Amino acid sequence: MKLKVDNIQFNLLINESEFSNEKTSIVFLHGFTGRAADWQFIFNKIPLNFFPIAIDLIGHGESDSPENQDYYSCHAIVRQIDSIIDQLNIKKFIIAGYSMGGRAALAYSFKNPQKIKAVILESTSPGIEDFGLKKERVEFDFLLSDKIKNEGVESFIEYWFNIPLFESLKKHPNFKAEMKLRNQNSAAGLANLLSSFSTGLMPSLWGKLPLLDFPVLLLSGELDEKYTDINHEMKNILPNAIQKSIPRCGHNVHFEKPELFTKFVLDFLNSIER
Repeated sequence: MKLKVDNIQFNLLINESEFSNEKTSIVFLHGFTGRAADWQFIFNKIPLNFFPIAIDLIGHGESDSPENQDYYSCHAIVRQIDSIIDQLNIKKFIIAGYSMGGRAALAYSFKNPQKIKAVILESTSPGIEDFGLKKERVEFDFLLSDKIKNEGVESFIEYWFNIPLFESLKKHPNFKAEMKLRNQNSAAGLANLLSSFSTGLMPSLWGKLPLLDFPVLLLSGELDEKYTDINHEMKNILPNAIQKSIPRCGHNVHFEKPELFTKFVLDFLNSIER
């Protein structure tokens, strides 16, 4: 399905023939360099009283990659997601996001809490509190943005997935095929996201976490110590959160361990229904 927001075309992974507002929609948001189809593996496992939808975020997959950087800010992305939700006439739903998509999901949840039934966050940060660290992250992401513009997507993807965060991912049997898919992304889209939706530019949400009173599932891989620690801190602050750490797994849980990811998500959905 294609929908337009501010004359920008967005691609959605959705079974239009079975879509019903009587079911609880689950909206999945992919990570940086990912795409809506990343979530295809779980669609046919979702219980019938829920309805899965995935969005190609701006600059990714089959969605547009405009040159104007204003369309890539945290505020703009939240507004784009909300416009898509309104066009689908969804009143209340579950939002799920991985890494960058998790940051978008979290930001959306604070902006539109009345529309959220529950949140699923995989390897997600609520932002950076320290001003010095924020500045460092922005400068680093600007350098990466320039790298994409100067060297192209393929060179950047090779660099990006050689950072320590993705060490376990490289052992996956489908790793090379996955990289080929990620090379299909737009250089302008990826570069603009790094320079406009950097974790350093995103307002820190740590102080607002106690306000999220709906159920939250926090997932991370045990080999990803940074995000497991972040999840542990978030668990201690959020009023209604469950934390799960997946063994022998790194940053990208749903790709490395799809069966366990699915199990924890389905358990969470069942707990919401109960």
